Amino acid sequence: MPKMKSNRGASKRFRTTASGKIKRHSSHHSHILTKKSAKRKRNLRKESLVSDADYSRVKIMIMK
Repeated sequence: MPKMKSNRGASKRFRTTASGKIKRHSSHHSHILTKKSAKRKRNLRKESLVSDADYSRVKIMIMK
């Protein structure tokens, strides 16, 4: 039986922490930035954790 392949797009977008949680970057920070406030853009730079609802799906995609 062949090896399971990880989703390469997901592997580049998500990182796993030491405790097993999955980090992600915020969306809406690539263009149309002039109308967004400095505070909003600053907060979009921060990483956040994947929600519990999406955790199992993302874990399957990035598993190697």
